[in-house]
Amino acid sequence: MYIAPNFTDQVWNNLDLDENEEDWLTAINAFEDRINSRYIEPVDQLIEFEKDLSHKNKRYGFTCLAIDMLLIETFQAFKEGLPDSKGRSKSLFTKFLMESQCFSHYFKNEKECKELYEQFRCGILHQAEVQGPVLVWSVGDLIERDANPPTLNRVFFHRELKMEFENYIGLLRNPNLADLRKTFRTKMESIVERVES
Repeated sequence: MYIAPNFTDQVWNNLDLDENEEDWLTAINAFEDRINSRYIEPVDQLIEFEKDLSHKNKRYGFTCLAIDMLLIETFQAFKEGLPDSKGRSKSLFTKFLMESQCFSHYFKNEKECKELYEQFRCGILHQAEVQGPVLVWSVGDLIERDANPPTLNRVFFHRELKMEFENYIGLLRNPNLADLRKTFRTKMESIVERVES
């Protein structure tokens, strides 16, 4: 079964991640391809398609944010080596925002993270709408809490999330970061196990 483009569970099982650095790079590349092809690139294409449209004709903001919001929990689960995020969504989401190089200066406390989680993440993923007097926007700063109503720039948000992902991939490529690689491996192995069961 494929877990990334041109990369099956069998290929994963044949990697020697205890001794072989080349196999580590293969595993990291497969993960990068998995996330890029399934999530990042589709959002990139939606944003590109809307680039020259007027604000009133832009339609894909909710779809873009739905994809990006679910990736936040996925990325944090990889960082912590968790097989899934059941019962931990809010804490993983909050931890990601507060520890992220790209997001932490926009989300300085749990209250700000909780607002994003409830108004945008839960609203869009569970109700297909934002919750509260807030807007999904495509201009301005990443988040403008003082605007009336407050806005979240989904283009800016996606750009920062991509940068965060690229930073994580860069760190994984460093063989000296054994703990980070260990949690990544634990999460990937849980994906492979689910594919095989």
